[in-house]
Amino acid sequence: MDLIPRPGRATTREGGFFELGPDTKVLAGEGTEATDHWLRTTLGAATGLPLAPGAGEDDVVRLSLDGELGAEGYRLAVVPSGVHLTGGGPAGLFWGAQTLRQLLGPDAFRRAPLPGRQWRLPLTEVEDAPRFRWRGLMLDVARHFMPKDGVLRYLDLMAAHKLNVLHFHLTDDQGWRVEIKRYPKLTGTGSWRARTKFGHRASPLWEEKPHGGHYTQDDIREIVAYAAERHITVVPEIDLPGHSQAAIAAYPELGNTDVVDTAGLTVWDTWGISPNVLAPTDRTLRFYEGVFEELLGLFPSEFIHVGGDECPKEQWRQSPAAQARIKELGLADEDELQAWFIKHFDRWLTARGRRLIGWDEILEGGLAAGAAVSSWRGYAGGVAAARAGHDVVMCPEQQVYLDHRQDAGPDEPVPIGYVRTLEDVYRFEPVPPELTPEEAGHVLGPQANVWTEVMESPARVDYQVFPRLAAFAEVAWSDLPAPAERDFAGFERRMAAHYRRLDALGVAYRPPGGPLPWQRRPGVLGRPIDGRPPNK
Repeated sequence: MDLIPRPGRATTREGGFFELGPDTKVLAGEGTEATDHWLRTTLGAATGLPLAPGAGEDDVVRLSLDGELGAEGYRLAVVPSGVHLTGGGPAGLFWGAQTLRQLLGPDAFRRAPLPGRQWRLPLTEVEDAPRFRWRGLMLDVARHFMPKDGVLRYLDLMAAHKLNVLHFHLTDDQGWRVEIKRYPKLTGTGSWRARTKFGHRASPLWEEKPHGGHYTQDDIREIVAYAAERHITVVPEIDLPGHSQAAIAAYPELGNTDVVDTAGLTVWDTWGISPNVLAPTDRTLRFYEGVFEELLGLFPSEFIHVGGDECPKEQWRQSPAAQARIKELGLADEDELQAWFIKHFDRWLTARGRRLIGWDEILEGGLAAGAAVSSWRGYAGGVAAARAGHDVVMCPEQQVYLDHRQDAGPDEPVPIGYVRTLEDVYRFEPVPPELTPEEAGHVLGPQANVWTEVMESPARVDYQVFPRLAAFAEVAWSDLPAPAERDFAGFERRMAAHYRRLDALGVAYRPPGGPLPWQRRPGVLGRPIDGRPPNK
């Protein structure tokens, strides 16, 4: 079977099929209504079959729940008389439906039926459950805005690969993407920039036209609801105290006004790390509390991401107000001032029943017990966090940053970072071997990060993300052996079928033989790094 991600146990009986037809009924047990609806709308559209509700012993797809399988586990049995799909919970049932779709063939991923198509399922038994509870994709819509329909499309692509957390990077120096009603200038001013650097920040090329966009609160509600129907949690990120120039451009009083004429700042039009950071004032704290109050009403997620990374300290060093704040709070230096920012929102979110998560720099000032860490600067932050009793999402840049180039060839578009091939991603191991079993239990799971500085269109995002996201999904879901022992050749054979699924979904992936002519970006400067990335 060409299933991706690879299931825990799967057997196929030779010489037999169950064929779905116009008389095939769906018998939906209690608690299976959401997957029943998905089968009718998504598989029904692809196959042209009514999949009407019904009962009986033959020609029926049965949906049921069995709590002994675990919330995200499922069992799929295809016999001559039909299909029995059982989930440990609604999520497990839905993941089983994704496996059923793969077994139907690539055309089951289309939005309308092809003429004369037969829908045969091999006689099969599959029993499966995920290795990790957090199987994430971070999508950066701050640098290049992705319209709502593109986000909904990526939620469908995530669901097809059994990924279940969308980390939604909504704010940065280059744009603020979520409507906050009490602060309308965050999107009125902060959601667009006058022009955009094309390529790496050292590139001499500019796209001399405004770029922007934002999601209304109703857009966010729609995205969150659409994700929930697919058992995907949306975790929003509002970056602070660094990566905040778009917010300061909208509300200059948020910046260090005693050092910089913040009224003259605009949304940043290049890449890198802006020196313009938030001022450590009570006014700033109250402002962002107002932001988070509205966010909590939009995102029901357990975790709220506050960024906390890459905060230059020079303005604080020069600012009399910041220095006075350091003295008033009894802090040692500017690094402790950054930790004070994070601790404030750690306490604030905890008091409201949520958990703070941030990039691994937040470890440097100490955290509340419930806070979690996104380990991006390699594995070290994750190891330190797990040993300190904090939950960890493993997303080391050297391994699973999908903006990094996929090949060393000269035709790769805007080459960034280390070469990270499909095989490299397949051999990524989220749990550092030096952790004890108890410490390893703090690894919630892995996450692939998609930073969009050099991804100026949805097609460019597709090119960087796929096919590597398929390899990442198998790492996140399947109980694989140690990296060196993984059967990459077998995975490649299964990918031959999976490319046809991606074709049916309209994904502009990087072909195995290299970029197509229109996927190249000749003359656009990147930032390639030679050699193998550090594995630490």
